[in-house]
Amino acid sequence: MGKEKVILAYSGGLDTSVCIRYLQVLHDLDVVTVTVDCGQNDDFREIEKQAVSIGSIKHINIDAKEEFAIDFVVPSIKANGLYQNKYPLGTALARPLIASKAVEVAHKEDAPYIAHGCTGKGNDQVRFDLSIRAKDPRLKIIAPIRDMNLTRDLEMKFAKEQNIAVTEEAKQYSIDQNIWGRSIEGGNLENAFCEPPINAFRFVASDAGSIGHIDIEFQNGIPVAVDGNRMNINDLIEHLTSVVGSFGVGIIDHIEDRVIGIKSREVYEAPAALAIIESHKDLEKMVLTNHELRFKALVEECWSWLTYSGLWYDPLRRDLDRFIDETQKRVNGKVKLRMHNGSLRVTGRESKYSLYKSDVSTYSNASSFDQAMAKGFVELWGLQTIMANVIANKAV
Repeated sequence: MGKEKVILAYSGGLDTSVCIRYLQVLHDLDVVTVTVDCGQNDDFREIEKQAVSIGSIKHINIDAKEEFAIDFVVPSIKANGLYQNKYPLGTALARPLIASKAVEVAHKEDAPYIAHGCTGKGNDQVRFDLSIRAKDPRLKIIAPIRDMNLTRDLEMKFAKEQNIAVTEEAKQYSIDQNIWGRSIEGGNLENAFCEPPINAFRFVASDAGSIGHIDIEFQNGIPVAVDGNRMNINDLIEHLTSVVGSFGVGIIDHIEDRVIGIKSREVYEAPAALAIIESHKDLEKMVLTNHELRFKALVEECWSWLTYSGLWYDPLRRDLDRFIDETQKRVNGKVKLRMHNGSLRVTGRESKYSLYKSDVSTYSNASSFDQAMAKGFVELWGLQTIMANVIANKAV
């Protein structure tokens, strides 16, 4: 009778590479590695070769780029997904998809275990564990790094002892990348006062003194064209990553509140995400009412928090999507952006659903707005404020 199997979500990095050996040695399990392609542009043949060389009995590569873009990134665009108004949720969006694919493989391979390389300090453990349990609570989860309280230096030492190859980049930083962005952690970035070195970045140009303009067109809240050229969502994101990043735009560096209570210094690269969300938010301001915008801002904060916190499969997230999708029916139009030396700003927008009307807003004699109507409005608008102050002054 053969050994039981464990499905390991495998990236090819240090954490998941040492997990293969730990699962074999400590748990006496046959390891099946699974890599899910969410647009990280890795050498997947080399990743498979590495997994097998360490001890994986079978490696499975799943191309999920289109599914990731359509089912995860697009809803985030509609929701203006930004955790703490900064992080575009790149890694957070990919984890539930990777977990769901690992569950599918576990069912096909008749494996009772799923493993991941998450630490006990990060958010990914929450995202993986909750997503796996939401899909199949019968599966048992093993997290060697967390379970053994391993630190990165101990992992490096173990990798060396076990002749597990580690890339130079992995020796410096912990990297996660997909089509929506790239996260960079560890090394000198753990010093919150240390400026990230240029060699830490891949998408954003360091010398970007020129000026550029782009137009992004939206239909039902989804970006569909850049500078008049229609593209599918994957190609559009890749194109914007290259173009926007070439002007030095796309670096996010902030102090973030992790799910488990730790404050961490996080550095991201997300040129396309920042350009698309900035454009999308601006277009919404033109076509949605003030009341819709105020309420949607509350929905967006909750949506982003759910996604960040590993609750992608919570019913509330789907409920919020229904409201968001309804608002997007009028988010159609074009937004113009100007990029220069790391800065990005909207310089124009247009839509057939625009609530901005120049003949109402203008201060010229072409105005159709009767200013005399405003006097009564102002009296009623401030009525209670004025009365409260009158009463308070009398009481003094």
